[in-house]
Formats: sequence, structure tokens, C-alpha cells
Amino acid sequence: MRIVVAAAAGLLAAGLFTAPPVSAEPVPAEPTAAECNEPSCVPGIMPGAVLGAPCAQTTYYVFGVTSWGRLVFCGSPRRLEPRWFRTTELRGIKTEGASCSGRDGEMAQAPDGLFLSCDVRNSAAVWTRGDI
Repeated sequence: MRIVVAAAAGLLAAGLFTAPPVSAEPVPAEPTAAECNEPSCVPGIMPGAVLGAPCAQTTYYVFGVTSWGRLVFCGSPRRLEPRWFRTTELRGIKTEGASCSGRDGEMAQAPDGLFLSCDVRNSAAVWTRGDI
């Protein structure tokens, strides 16, 4: 009798500790800095931006595209009201502080949406915050 009870307890415990089957499709990961080198893989680009029109966000997810396909960014010149400007080359998703040698003045987006610009700092070209 003890063997039957022990066997039943073992089967019951094994059933409790197994993972249920997973049937959902995996969610695709956001592109990383190493994988994204062009605008087509940059998340958060706002459609329908109008060159020169007012915009609201100058720090995170600042890029937009016009109705005719021109890339623009939301900037605030001399701390005036932000508006949509033509962007330089958008180099995809990059990491703040990483080297951007040969890309002086070009733009990118950090994985968290931060606006980045390739600037020379301490004799090295690195991706820096574009909103400063």
C-alpha cells in the first residue's frame, strides 16, 4: 500500500512541476544598435510630419517622415519653439558614447529612443545626446 501511495504522490508531484505547453508566437525583439544601420529599422518615426511645422518632442523619438518620404527631426533652434527640420543622414540605432568615426554631424537614435548626434569630443567622434 505504501508503494502505491508513494508512486501516486510521485506522479502527482511530477505533474505539478512540469511547465505548461506554450503555444503563443514569440514577440520579435526591437532592433539593437548592432543590427540597425538605416532609417527603415528605427522605431517611433512619426508619419505625416510637415517640414517647418511645430512639433513637441525634442529628446526622445524625435524623427518623422513627410508625406513625400523626407526624413525630418523635431528640434528647437536657440531654444525657440520646436519645429520639424530636415535631418542629416539617419544611421539607425546606436549607443550613446560609442564611436561614430567618419559620421560627423550625422544622427541616430539610442535603443531607448534618445536623439543622438555624432560629435567630436576629446578628439574622438562619439554618439552624444542630440538635444544638448
